[in-house]
Amino acid sequence: MKKTLLLLMMLFSASLFAQDISGKWQGNLVIPGGKLRLVLNISAGVGGYTATMDSPDQGSKDMPVDKIAFTDNTLTFSIAAAGISYKGKLENDIIKGTFNQGTYALALDLSKGEIIETKAKRPQEPKAPFPYYTEDIIFKNEKAGINLGGTLTLPKKEGNYPVVILISGSGAQDRNEEIMDHKPFLVLADHLTRNGIGVFRYDDRGVGKSGGNPINDTSADFATDTQAAFDYLLTRKEVNKKKIGLLGHSEGGLIAQLVAEKNANIAFIVSLAGPGIKGSELMVLQNYLAGKADGIPENELTTMGATLRKVYNTITTENDEKIRKATVNDILTKEFGAFFASKGVPKDEIVRVVAGQTEQLTSPWFVYFLRYDPAPVIEKLKCPILAINGSKDIQVAADANLDGIKRAAEKGGNKKVTTKKLMNLNHLFQECTTGSLQEYGEIEQTIAPVALDEITNWILKQ
Repeated sequence: MKKTLLLLMMLFSASLFAQDISGKWQGNLVIPGGKLRLVLNISAGVGGYTATMDSPDQGSKDMPVDKIAFTDNTLTFSIAAAGISYKGKLENDIIKGTFNQGTYALALDLSKGEIIETKAKRPQEPKAPFPYYTEDIIFKNEKAGINLGGTLTLPKKEGNYPVVILISGSGAQDRNEEIMDHKPFLVLADHLTRNGIGVFRYDDRGVGKSGGNPINDTSADFATDTQAAFDYLLTRKEVNKKKIGLLGHSEGGLIAQLVAEKNANIAFIVSLAGPGIKGSELMVLQNYLAGKADGIPENELTTMGATLRKVYNTITTENDEKIRKATVNDILTKEFGAFFASKGVPKDEIVRVVAGQTEQLTSPWFVYFLRYDPAPVIEKLKCPILAINGSKDIQVAADANLDGIKRAAEKGGNKKVTTKKLMNLNHLFQECTTGSLQEYGEIEQTIAPVALDEITNWILKQ
């Protein structure tokens, strides 16, 4: 889960000062997957400051900042669509503060100095010119009333080809599913197209050439984007309309399930670490495995797991939004507040971070995800399914996940289901040492050849 959220993160803010802050401010956000460069472009106007934010490593540019203020040498800003907020103080030409997104609360220092970065080595990334036909597309999701931007690649401009629609994981991502300088969907699309399979990949809502504001959207809403992509492909003479399949990574696998449940014309599904167990169970496992990989002591992981179960139980059973939010906030304040305090985190910081975590955990997307049970959906699917996980995936535990998919398919009577665990691969299907999120950006490989071959050979057989 492009970039999945770990509840137990350390958070510290910093110091003081004041002046005109218009201009370009840059900083490195150190996250579990490595480092992300962030650029805040601030302009001064009659009514105060306005700003946009860039995330060069994720291919995001000119994200509008909803609110920005600079008072008493303190900068605050927020981007509601991405669940982002920031608070920092200016001292000696450096803004030192805390960046919040979802359950992450991480130190971020901003300065006007240029960040010099060495270009990461990504040997698998294909470069133009390509030996196949490529076309950028704008298509419409009529149900949502938004336009989406995508890229169609075909072995040749003329012909009639099977096509697979790529569906990205959680979080707003571009058509290449870019993360940590990796472009998994670009590498995958290139490999499939070179092997005779057409590919259609598209930007998520609010990213790149796609419109929409995903802040209150859920996986069910995103499923309508995938259906719109399918509907668009039906208009193309180069596409074999009986051989349009779906390939979803992580949350994208969930979305593929939802689309295929309602669309009997989906030819096949490839699920790359797509959920096979309830969202609440998956998240408890994810937090435990990620925490263990980060060296958190077993007793703390046990305590955290018990707290998360209380939080998730509240979210999955309480239908009154106000009560749900208040109860989650109370649980986090009581049970994590003492832990954070023991680590020396200031009380006002604890209050702010707990409030941010509560907002994320009770957001429409997260509530839907925690409540989602893939079993009843998978039981209804009749198309061929390939489900693969990496053995060292700490975001979607391989054995529990694949077992859930297999059991649901068997219960539904679908005998065209293949589940496979690929050894020593992580959540991004890279060859890895530990599976830790810290490795994602450090590993030069984008997708292991064994995964590319497994996916390609299976689709060709369909």
